Amino acid sequence: MELLFTIILVIASALMILLVLLHKGRGGGLSDMFGGGVSSSLGGSSVVERNLDRLTVGIGVIWFACVIALGLLMAY
Repeated sequence: MELLFTIILVIASALMILLVLLHKGRGGGLSDMFGGGVSSSLGGSSVVERNLDRLTVGIGVIWFACVIALGLLMAY
């Protein structure tokens, strides 16, 4: 059981890294420092951005559940 949660955790971690890197910079951070602030903002979230947000939150919940499950399995 621990092996299953560990595999899911590794996959979820890799997906979280990928999804966070796909997000558009909101400004004021490191993306502006390296020229990311030059892009124009069209004033609203597109469907793709909203779906990316939902997918990121979903993978984050799975990641968090795996961390809790592994912690409980290793404690007992």
